[in-house]
Amino acid sequence: MQRIPSLLRRLLPALLLSAAAVAPSLVHAAYPEQPIKMIVAYGAGGGTDIVARSMAQYMSKYLGPNASIVVVNRPGAGGGIGFTELAKAPADGYTIGFINTPNVLTVPIERKSAYHWTDFDLLGNVVDDPGNFSVSADSQFHTLKDLVAYAKANPGAVTYGTTGIGSDDHLSALMLERVAGIMMTHVPFKGAAEVHNGVVSKTITVAAMNIGEALQYAKGGSPIRQLGQMSVARTTLAPNVPTFKEQGYDIIMASLRGLAAPKGLPPAVRDQLVQAVQKATSDPEFQAKAAGFFAPLRYLPPTAHAAELKEAEGTFKQLWQVMPWGEK
Repeated sequence: MQRIPSLLRRLLPALLLSAAAVAPSLVHAAYPEQPIKMIVAYGAGGGTDIVARSMAQYMSKYLGPNASIVVVNRPGAGGGIGFTELAKAPADGYTIGFINTPNVLTVPIERKSAYHWTDFDLLGNVVDDPGNFSVSADSQFHTLKDLVAYAKANPGAVTYGTTGIGSDDHLSALMLERVAGIMMTHVPFKGAAEVHNGVVSKTITVAAMNIGEALQYAKGGSPIRQLGQMSVARTTLAPNVPTFKEQGYDIIMASLRGLAAPKGLPPAVRDQLVQAVQKATSDPEFQAKAAGFFAPLRYLPPTAHAAELKEAEGTFKQLWQVMPWGEK
């Protein structure tokens, strides 16, 4: 047997230790080695779907030259179908998805669910979109007070569409019923695109959808009019649309849309995904595209996103006790 030179023999232990230390990083450096699935828990063409498809492009850019992200729509059950699939997927970094408030919080409050928001590794919030009521452009309603007056005189005649039971759209409508002393009829859909189609076709009276979504449809030529946005003050996106509060109804409601993955990601993979979300939302090109489709960006790192989810969950649990939005 050929003898190992004495110098190499002395260096061999150190070389082996170095290789062992480097090996894990080499494995993670190869991520992603296959396409990543991005789950959207709502239908194609809605606000979350449009943001997701743009985010997929820019996250891929920052994950590396071999990265590819494919958006998959899993609508239904107010987001519950998509959220459940995301929570139950392997925690390997090849399934990520958007989680939306309040749905990701309200579904487990109102009924037995196969997930809880703590079952996710949060990757960062992207959008914070205030609620809004839209009607067809030729509707008799020009203000919320017009709508409320008609609803009082005709209980149940006003139909409103939402993205599902327990959604921000649904809760805001229930709040208006409560503070205004009216009764309307709820028509749940699988996504904002269907809600929009419902109000344009006059299948429903009111489309309860986020202001960013409504403005995007209006920009595309949709014949709709916005009655009021549910922000604290008028947003820069819609400076001419009065708030609910301005019109005498103190209702504040919005939808956070953030990215998450199944709990238990390898730390190095999680770090790569968190950095990709942060870099994508900071990219001037992405920000310009988001402004073009009226998506109000609000980046929150995972810790800040978790804090907001925890606080909001407490609020919705209290709301459930006094104003249950489903079967109790």
